Amino acid sequence: METEEKKYKSSLSVKKGVSQVNKLDKKAISKFKLSKKFENSVEYYLNGIQKGNISILSQAITLLESSKKEHKDKAQEIINLCLPYSGKSLRVGITGVPGVGKSTFIEALGMMLVNKGKKVAVLAIDPSSKKSGGSILGDKTRMEDLSASKNAFIRPSPAGSTLGGVTRKTAETIILCETAGFDVIFVETVGVGQSELAVSSMTDFFLLLMLAGAGDELQGIKRGIMEMADAIVINKADGDNINKSRLAMAEYKNALHLFPASKSGWIPIVKTASAYTKNGIEEVWDTVLEYEKLVTKTGYLFQKRNEQAKYRMYETINDELKNRFYNDIQNKKRISQLEKDVLSGKISPYFAAKELLN
Repeated sequence: METEEKKYKSSLSVKKGVSQVNKLDKKAISKFKLSKKFENSVEYYLNGIQKGNISILSQAITLLESSKKEHKDKAQEIINLCLPYSGKSLRVGITGVPGVGKSTFIEALGMMLVNKGKKVAVLAIDPSSKKSGGSILGDKTRMEDLSASKNAFIRPSPAGSTLGGVTRKTAETIILCETAGFDVIFVETVGVGQSELAVSSMTDFFLLLMLAGAGDELQGIKRGIMEMADAIVINKADGDNINKSRLAMAEYKNALHLFPASKSGWIPIVKTASAYTKNGIEEVWDTVLEYEKLVTKTGYLFQKRNEQAKYRMYETINDELKNRFYNDIQNKKRISQLEKDVLSGKISPYFAAKELLN
């Protein structure tokens, strides 16, 4: 029996491993350090973005969105290197009431453009929770077909506390996407209800999506947003909703006559479309191209982009002043003291603010 047991080999037998290495190869370590240093250089990002490397493009955008100072500084260096290669895309801002189907509409429009040989980037802004600060960032799941295309890039970003649901870094992300060779860039905002000035300050064409039969359409949207719109599209114009959509289209056309003429000389157009059946999608894009042709011919496009650059400069100054004010150590202590005085009723909020500013 003993001899039989000795002959038996268990499948759980342990094999001897590799003996521990006592010395590390210094030459290999130095090569690894050089490799990591190259990957972290701004030239590495520029070369990768120019080649259309989506992974490196995403890393550069992450640097832009980072709150760390070293990341911000590196991101600005990358932006400066990319600037000469930007400005060649058509930038389209898309907004609309909640539930209008922005993501579905963008996917239908994006797929049509991809099939025409265009490279499409979608910068989708997700609302951030005021309570937790978090975002779902689920736009890729809502644009399955477009996200699977090799000629499309979808980047969901948290809106944070930025007005209009557009992140402060979206304009710089556009520069990176243009350097990567994207022909059309869509900026999808959170939706009507916040200031949409931010999206109009970084795009060429402003598209407003609306629904028919969802109450009083003209009361459900702010006049200022309609004045900024270059086109209004009544989405979900299919099935039993076709007649309602046509009626809504007529109402909007009448309403637009009451607004003053735009500086571009363009007369806003109202159309109906269905992202589900794809009806009207091609006509919407033809409208965008007509607008581009007009503003390019008149020189308004160049003028508008210059004004946008100036606007972003002042916005950056305002943001930086605000950050420096609140991050100053002495200010932090003083703010805490004055806050207690305001809460106890010793001084007014306006007096406290004046004291801090002084």
